[in-house]
Amino acid sequence: EERQYRSASGTPIALRRRQHSASCRELAVRCPRLQPRYRLPPGRGGLDQSSVFAWLVLQNSMVLSAAIFITLVGLIIYLHFVKVDQESLLVIGSLGIKATSSYASGKESTTFIEMGQVKDVVINEAIHMQKVIYYLCILLQDPADPQGISEVVPLFQSSKPRLDCLKELYRSCQEILEQGRT
Repeated sequence: EERQYRSASGTPIALRRRQHSASCRELAVRCPRLQPRYRLPPGRGGLDQSSVFAWLVLQNSMVLSAAIFITLVGLIIYLHFVKVDQESLLVIGSLGIKATSSYASGKESTTFIEMGQVKDVVINEAIHMQKVIYYLCILLQDPADPQGISEVVPLFQSSKPRLDCLKELYRSCQEILEQGRT
């Protein structure tokens, strides 16, 4: 099943839930594809075809080639290391939690946490730029102190879903964790 939500910045995101078995669930948040942010209406913007052509003819071709090259390298770096298309969470009650980030270039980054290390999954809040933002995180159990927490692992850092989507993700994770505890 797929539902539409919004991210903390207001962009549309989609949450897809897939139940593989009673103790295995996959949750994926899909971000929008790369789109230009600003579009000028036709005839607006100060440059028409003749002025662009004149500018290109008059400019030094080495400077123009260097600018195009630097722009393309920057775009490739952005697509490979920054732009995340989808973040997913695979929760398997008896095994663990696998978090995957899929980048626009096709690269994937995966983290696996064994269920024995998971103390809980919670919605946490933080203050960022005069706003309160919420995020889902995994609390890892401290091996030296069973009541303590050794680390907090934030999830869905790129898509930044709003609280209504986080509640859905939280409920799904808690259902699987409760089955493992009983």
